[in-house]
Amino acid sequence: MYFKNPEILYFLLLLIVPILVHLFQLRRFKKEYFTNVRFLKELSIQTRKSSKIKKWLLLATRLLLMTCIIIAFAQPTFKAIEKENSTNEMYIILDNSFSMQAKGKKGELLKRAVQELLEETPENLHFSLLTNSENYWNSDIKSIRNSLQNLKYSAIPFQLDNIMAQLKARKSAFKKDVVIITDAIGLNQKQLKSSDAINSLKFIIPKAEQKNNVSIDSVFIKGASDDFYEISIELKAYGENINAIPIALYNQNKLVAKTTVNFETKKKTILFTIPKQIFHGYVSIVDNGLAYDNTYYFSISKTEKINVISIGEAEKSNFLSRIYTNNEFVYNNFTIGSLDYNKLQDQDAIVLNELDEIPQALQTTLKSFVEKGGSLIVIPSAVSTSANMNAFLMNFGNVKFNSLENKEKLITKINFSHPLFNSVFENKINNFQYPKTKNSFVLSTSSPAALSYEDQSIFLTAIQNPVSSVYVFSAPINTTNSNFQQSPLIVPTFYKMAVNNQNNSINALTIGNNNPHLTAASLNKDDILTVKGAEEQFIPVQQILNNKIKMNFNDYPEQAGNFEIYNKKEWVENISFNYNRTESNLAAANENLLSNYKIIDSTSTFFDTLQTNKTDNQIWKWFVIFALLFLLTEMAIIRFVK
Repeated sequence: MYFKNPEILYFLLLLIVPILVHLFQLRRFKKEYFTNVRFLKELSIQTRKSSKIKKWLLLATRLLLMTCIIIAFAQPTFKAIEKENSTNEMYIILDNSFSMQAKGKKGELLKRAVQELLEETPENLHFSLLTNSENYWNSDIKSIRNSLQNLKYSAIPFQLDNIMAQLKARKSAFKKDVVIITDAIGLNQKQLKSSDAINSLKFIIPKAEQKNNVSIDSVFIKGASDDFYEISIELKAYGENINAIPIALYNQNKLVAKTTVNFETKKKTILFTIPKQIFHGYVSIVDNGLAYDNTYYFSISKTEKINVISIGEAEKSNFLSRIYTNNEFVYNNFTIGSLDYNKLQDQDAIVLNELDEIPQALQTTLKSFVEKGGSLIVIPSAVSTSANMNAFLMNFGNVKFNSLENKEKLITKINFSHPLFNSVFENKINNFQYPKTKNSFVLSTSSPAALSYEDQSIFLTAIQNPVSSVYVFSAPINTTNSNFQQSPLIVPTFYKMAVNNQNNSINALTIGNNNPHLTAASLNKDDILTVKGAEEQFIPVQQILNNKIKMNFNDYPEQAGNFEIYNKKEWVENISFNYNRTESNLAAANENLLSNYKIIDSTSTFFDTLQTNKTDNQIWKWFVIFALLFLLTEMAIIRFVK
């Protein structure tokens, strides 16, 4: 405890005055004569004793009264527990990701957190509020009241390290107090390490009552006939005892199909058959969990034939004509001598089939082709040297040919998570008819293998670029060297390599993934493509690549839905956007990670504790109250004590 006005305590010396007055009373006793003193003697003694007690009581109360008054003016104060942190800057981090749609005891977690901030935050408190999508620097609750009330869920998942980076970028001479309001879904140790430099970090963890949730994970075309598409819809269930839910398919807001899904397993695939035509709609479900992942928007463009050229001997390329058939592809084969280089830039995929040498002019043309979104498939020749192949592949990335091995090897492993085989196989295949090669190069690369040998060496890999891919085989696949052409893997492998970057399948992009999108369009120099939806429109970053336009959407649009691409007023293509499904698992919250941090029950508790710990406790008011009590006590003694 300390006194704000310690000099006032010198007035305590004045307490000697009432003591002197009481000890040395100047008043003399006056004698009164009575006729019979004998009857008053006993009464006189009793009166003198009670008068002496009364005087001592009055002395004590007056001394205490003056003491309390003097101490009150000196203003005694208990020092705050966190006095040294009283000048800290306040930062509130509010998670407004989609997992905060979950319902707690008092409603949706985000809405309840906002309501508590509006009700409990002191009006005179200055702070900064950071969310996944919005930042309000150096503000107060009155200034951001409307913004908080209208705060929307963000398509950007909660990334504590990213928000902390923004916070640390705000240079200040003061320390920082940070309170984080999050359900802890998606939180990991790496993100928490970014907070080590913060002086005071506290968490408020709102908890969901209902952990069950069903999400639409993906939609793709499983198969196609002349007149119909077979649409595969992947659902994921999180939690226990999931009830049957309805699922419906809409095209242009018109109901196309509807059924009910029962969850015997955590993953469920639903198939719908729709006419083979332009589709611009969505699939939706109804469950009691999160709402954001109940709708999946997708578009199917008009089917365009894919242009494929193979360069090599016709005899070795015959198998490609059986894969790239006329109903989906425009396929041609040329030898090096008959090749027209001007046709290469109009292709969607080019196959280099066992070329002994690749001319420099062709290398330059193929480099430009890949940069502009084309797929390149490289099948080496046993005659070509490692040096020649490495010089060519340096144009695209880190793949290196080493020595040629004259050893028969079986191709035994499929990388099902590789982009090439995404959505190709319904189940993982561990036992199939293994193809083999007799001679093969040893490949060195940092890229993952799509197909591997039994000794874990690479048979097929891919150099992934933002708009294209370069697929590299480690061995010739002619019938003399390999039986890969007779393998069931040959068709899905080459088919996917040709259509991998084409828009002949589902158009469904994920907001925030920043994957570029290629649109077939021819623009003049000053033309700009615009993306328009029902509630918002924007102009993406775009680049002209021959007869295609590469677009990057960054964090746009803000809301999922069906959109159209326009060149001025001319419609170009339909496109759809969806939210990332990383927030769908409500059981993914890991509060154990926060064992080393202070967790607070509620917002009101946080602000009450903050006020208590950082504010000096002034107790002078109590001494004023005591002084009044002693004054009343003195008056009572004078009035009632005889």
